[in-house]
Amino acid sequence: MNNMKIVISGASGMIGSALSDKLSNLGHEVIHLVRRKANSDAEIEWDPVNFKLPRGCLDSTDAVVNLNGANIGGKRWTETYKQTLVNSRLSPTATLATEISQSSNPPKCFLSGSAIGFYGPRGNETLTEQSSQGEGFLAQLTADWEAAATPAAEAGVRTCNLRTGVVLHPSDGPLKKMLPLFKLGLGGKMGSGKQTWSWITLDDEVDAIIHLIESETSGPVNLTSPQPATNQEFTSEIGSHLGRPTLFPVPKFGPSLLLGSELAQALLFDSARVLPEVLEADGFKHSQPSLEKAFTDLLPK
Repeated sequence: MNNMKIVISGASGMIGSALSDKLSNLGHEVIHLVRRKANSDAEIEWDPVNFKLPRGCLDSTDAVVNLNGANIGGKRWTETYKQTLVNSRLSPTATLATEISQSSNPPKCFLSGSAIGFYGPRGNETLTEQSSQGEGFLAQLTADWEAAATPAAEAGVRTCNLRTGVVLHPSDGPLKKMLPLFKLGLGGKMGSGKQTWSWITLDDEVDAIIHLIESETSGPVNLTSPQPATNQEFTSEIGSHLGRPTLFPVPKFGPSLLLGSELAQALLFDSARVLPEVLEADGFKHSQPSLEKAFTDLLPK
């Protein structure tokens, strides 16, 4: 890969910071979009809430990677927080896509955040990029999020929608929240444990994004492991790697009381079996395709 100039929004998040570090270590020039005053040439100040981005700041770049978005599971889904989830995704995406569409020398590609929430809860149905939009708040949010990126695609810039699954890393995200209970031997399956979780490790997520920067692929791309797992399998694998029992199932009412029923259902109990068909067809090889390999690397005994 030749040295490239890559602009990243949402670079302070789990995925964005890991992506920035790896790209920098590979010798690429990485520029962060920040909402405060820029402190160096490696930063550009912007105000996506008010659709403000310096004209021409994306010119002559190799890629723009848009990873903005408030944490889906960060708070109860009040109507106010739902609007925060919407605004934190649609406004930055529209701001970037509009600037790209108006650029005299646009980026070679625009990789824009998305999520497997697009498919909604689908039980054991096998889902690929060809599958239809599902139902519910997350499905509509994700569809609108992807639609906000269309000005860039319509201007002829190769655009990928990064439909990301549950990202696993012990230092952040859902795995960080789960590990303390499992280490105490208090972990267990959620509800029936039969619901399918489509996941990907942080390492594979970052490598997949870098792969797509170099690729010619466009449109939606599922960033998930090729081996989705049931919650029961997930639970058993964590317990095995930690050497702890997983005898305490978590009844559905517990998370529902803690998180609110709508959020708990969407995060923990809905099922979606999503496969990375486009990514694999494009030649990407997961380094951690199975839960066994993932937890061997992430949870050393």
